[in-house]
Amino acid sequence: MAKNDYFVIVYKILTYLYECFQSGENPDMDLFGPDALRINNGYWTNVMESLSNEGYVIGISTVPRLGGAPGIKLLDPKITQKGIEYLQDNSKMAKARDFLKALKETVPGL
Repeated sequence: MAKNDYFVIVYKILTYLYECFQSGENPDMDLFGPDALRINNGYWTNVMESLSNEGYVIGISTVPRLGGAPGIKLLDPKITQKGIEYLQDNSKMAKARDFLKALKETVPGL
């Protein structure tokens, strides 16, 4: 697994949105956007679109762009119950969590 692996990115996004949900805070795009995750905008857009289509998050809209790939518009994004269950019960999410934990232990400050 790599830091930019799909499941690692999904784990980071869903974990952040779940923490916001629990605390009653509004998500900050600067903390879960493509720059924060160190991925390109197209990859991030595809991930967010997938999370929305699967019902794991709400408050996300796909916006068409002239001559290019669609973009994402955030309309108060929130994790859903289905997203929370996926985060907690999916074996791929457990592997992503374990990968990030091991990475953090190996490289302090990440």
